[in-house]
Amino acid sequence: MENTSQKNVILITGCSSGFGLLTAARLAAKGHKVIATMRDFNKRAALLEEVERRGGEIDLLFLDVTDKDSIKKTIEEVGDKYGYIDVLVNNAGYGLGGFFEDLDENEIREQFETNFFGVQNVTRMVIPMMRQRKRGKIINISSSAGLSGSPCFGAYNASKWALEGFSESLRYELKFFGIDVLLIEPGTYRTKIFYENARYGRNFYNEGSPYHPISRFMESRVKDYVDDCHKDPEEIAILIENLIKAKNPRFRNIPDIETQTQAFLRKLLPFNIYSMLIHKTIFSRLKLPEDEAYQIK
Repeated sequence: MENTSQKNVILITGCSSGFGLLTAARLAAKGHKVIATMRDFNKRAALLEEVERRGGEIDLLFLDVTDKDSIKKTIEEVGDKYGYIDVLVNNAGYGLGGFFEDLDENEIREQFETNFFGVQNVTRMVIPMMRQRKRGKIINISSSAGLSGSPCFGAYNASKWALEGFSESLRYELKFFGIDVLLIEPGTYRTKIFYENARYGRNFYNEGSPYHPISRFMESRVKDYVDDCHKDPEEIAILIENLIKAKNPRFRNIPDIETQTQAFLRKLLPFNIYSMLIHKTIFSRLKLPEDEAYQIK
């Protein structure tokens, strides 16, 4: 096992797959005390196999970010064993696909319960432990969806935009106590969020919906794009490791060149030009029924 000069107690949410799994395995192999959490213990095998392959050790605990009792129990267990938490990585989340009219209020609320309020729930219980020691880092995994809106993923966009605003405000508040709040805004990586963990609204496949032909196109468009994506999700684990080690890390961290370019264009271009570019890029191959309702004026 490779060791680093400083070992940290690190709590990570959403470790059953993707960025959370890779980050937990990587940091554990570097000798950090990693508390990897997940909501569904039936999905723990992949994490445990990866940790063993890399030669690390983790504490695996149940934590549902939407259940305050489970959060309280986990934080208390960590406190009893270690006494403190140095780093919190708020990674748990999912993306809900569906056009606004095809989503009901409960589906949108559920998206926010995990992606936004879930982050707040865990963070609220960890802050006192960090504040008492006048040190700590809170790393929130946002998304390129928190930088620019997109059709069919408005609920996901909104949850990440909310996370961006909350994180910036919290950063100002916690500076008084030596606690750093950081954002990571990754673009598209081939992880289970787009495959086994993909979620679409209950009306997404409703043939009676006026959005049905566009929804099916978007599903195919996203699948093709993700299948053609060759970025290594380990990049996010490496970035998290570097942010933990850094003395003065930047607040916003965009790891991939595609998202960096998109963020640059979003700031540089007038919105009407930027939105036209996005629309043409996404829908260039879309063929709609010959119906007046689908004609863009």
